[in-house]
Amino acid sequence: MHPGGPMPRINKTVVLALLIATSSIFLLFQLYYYRQYVSKNGLHALTGKGYLAGKEAQWHLVKRFLSLAHKFSLPVFLADKASLSLLSQDTVLLKDSQLKEPHCTFLCTNRDFITFGLLGNLWKYDASLLEAAEERGLELLEIRGKDPRLVSMDDLMGSEIPLHLLFRFNSRLVHVVVLYERSGNYLWHGPLRLKASMDRTFAPFRKLDFGRYAGAYDRPELILTTLDGLDVRIPKNFSRFLKENSNSHFLECRYREAAAFYQLYPDDTSPEAMDFRMKAKSLLHLAARVLTDLQVPFWLSSGTCLGWFRQCNIIPYSKDVDLGIWIKDYRHDITQAFQKAGLPLKHKFGKIEDSLELSFQGLDVKLDIFFFYEDGDIVWNGGTQAKSGKKFKYVFPRFSLCWTELLELKVRVPCETLDYVMANYGPDWNVPVKAWDWKSSPPNVQENGVWPIKEWDDVIQVF
Repeated sequence: MHPGGPMPRINKTVVLALLIATSSIFLLFQLYYYRQYVSKNGLHALTGKGYLAGKEAQWHLVKRFLSLAHKFSLPVFLADKASLSLLSQDTVLLKDSQLKEPHCTFLCTNRDFITFGLLGNLWKYDASLLEAAEERGLELLEIRGKDPRLVSMDDLMGSEIPLHLLFRFNSRLVHVVVLYERSGNYLWHGPLRLKASMDRTFAPFRKLDFGRYAGAYDRPELILTTLDGLDVRIPKNFSRFLKENSNSHFLECRYREAAAFYQLYPDDTSPEAMDFRMKAKSLLHLAARVLTDLQVPFWLSSGTCLGWFRQCNIIPYSKDVDLGIWIKDYRHDITQAFQKAGLPLKHKFGKIEDSLELSFQGLDVKLDIFFFYEDGDIVWNGGTQAKSGKKFKYVFPRFSLCWTELLELKVRVPCETLDYVMANYGPDWNVPVKAWDWKSSPPNVQENGVWPIKEWDDVIQVF
């Protein structure tokens, strides 16, 4: 080949190989960068600048709110369902501890709001809070409502108290739920109800964790921790708090209707009636303590439920306290636990598979526990006549359970109380009936056969 001639042609295969190698290196580099970026910012960071800007706005808002809370010594704690759910995942905690740069993992979720609880009894309302919030660029919407602790049958008005505080910054929101201590030694928050003049676009009200209805909680033990570099109080047992949140629905006693009832039927204030109510209250508190220690959920049933619903009190001529328990929650040590608490077994009717009923003897007041069985779209509890072995069945429409307060006790009742009471007492439930026959008076009673004589020793036990 002539030294001054043209350059040799480059082999196409070599060029192709070089291109593939270069592309592969570039792709590997991209993949590495992608993994580093995702681990630092989370998968959602890749959905564009909007998310990052939102996350940053959320963190700025939380910082501003917590500095405001610090300035006014607001007794707040993290009550946000999404944030507390993240805390219960060890993998998230581990990943969070490995990150070196400032970041927002727990306090910046995919939602455009975060929730804090505020302990109302430890907080003195300060009007300058609004001004201080505005100085920090926060818009504040305050929702007020009646204080149920001051409402009674003598005074149906009650004064208004702050129930919910909403702080907004760049369309992000801090929702502060004010929790007040009630006489049953539990925390209560009111429903979030907007007045006609209020801006309905201020917040995504339907998405908020709290406020669709009033709620009741056991007082959580709080601990101070650091989340995303910020000092925050959280419930020590946050998984329990989350569980409570899903079953927190609270029904207020119907004071207005109770006052109207007493206008028609003046209350019995005789020494005998007052004595009975005092003993019934003591028995109810004792029964609640025993069943709560056993972790057996229960609710007010029969006459005790009617008394709460109709007159916000125990019916003075009822002579007993009635509770309901789902048969699936039955425990073999229930009887032993009550006897240990000083309540001997008076009778046991039925068996676990069918019509179980327990009765314990208190101080001049009987405690009846009815076990409820689920059957399709109805539920029922059984009754047994000791002398004949006849069985009875009391049928109710299905119901869920809500919290309420009776005689300074946080206690459950059927949420669909009117349906429950109507099933048991008929359309005239609002008229007192002193001559009540458990076998024939209830409109929901059905005859249910007879216990075989060979089973009587087991299913009819009277002590």
